[in-house]
Amino acid sequence: MMKNELRVLRAKHDLTQAELADKLGVSRQTVNAIETGKYDPSLPLAFKIAGVFGEPIEKIFLLDDGSRP
Repeated sequence: MMKNELRVLRAKHDLTQAELADKLGVSRQTVNAIETGKYDPSLPLAFKIAGVFGEPIEKIFLLDDGSRP
């Protein structure tokens, strides 16, 4: 599983999990699973997440050792 900065970005943008889920077209449970590292998003979903926050994918998602891809 990859580590990610989703929770931090969501907080910076003052979004709830439900609000982010609506923007992404997924369930709140999916957002929670990504944030907690229980689920790695598909590449299209990762691009959507990056688009919502205006950040490159590699700034949001990290390799297991914490390094950037």
